[in-house]
Amino acid sequence: MSTRTDAPTRREQILKEAARLFAERGFHGVGVDEIGAAVGISGPGLYRHFAGKDAMLAELLVGISERLLSGGRLRVRESASDPGALLAALIDGHIDFALDDRPLITLHDRELDRLRDADRKLVRQLQRQYAELWVTAVRSLHPEVPEAEARAAVHAVFGLLNSTPRLGSREGGPPTRAAMESLLRRLAHGAFGSLARP
Repeated sequence: MSTRTDAPTRREQILKEAARLFAERGFHGVGVDEIGAAVGISGPGLYRHFAGKDAMLAELLVGISERLLSGGRLRVRESASDPGALLAALIDGHIDFALDDRPLITLHDRELDRLRDADRKLVRQLQRQYAELWVTAVRSLHPEVPEAEARAAVHAVFGLLNSTPRLGSREGGPPTRAAMESLLRRLAHGAFGSLARP
């Protein structure tokens, strides 16, 4: 995915702060006034951008699912002829998400059930489509692997990569971004490499 160079819109600023606050204190632990204060506008001023907290939560969780899927599809178009390069590109894209959007992972884990049924179903549908891109890439690289095993491996790697919010500041602090990126890449490739039959 290309890196944006333009400044975030007010709406994007609100969503970023809402994600951070929801992840830190839980959806019900954050008021509209606090989100507004974090971006320098009054709580009631937020209603010019969103109908309420529920709308912010839906846009955050549906939005990241849409971005992951569109980024995955772009990688498929760019690398479809080389299964190894495609899987590497999918891994790198997901690592960027896992390191740069940790609050969204926490939010998904804790608050997905708070979405309206239609939004929750949409998130699940988008996630299934995203996972299938990975399953297809894995089976292209390892055609001898049964589909069920490839799918299980993909979800195991998602669990590994999406563990980044749990990297708390312990003694010595968490690894640098570059070190964590390198570690996650090696672990993901190692997991998929273990599928190869002798």
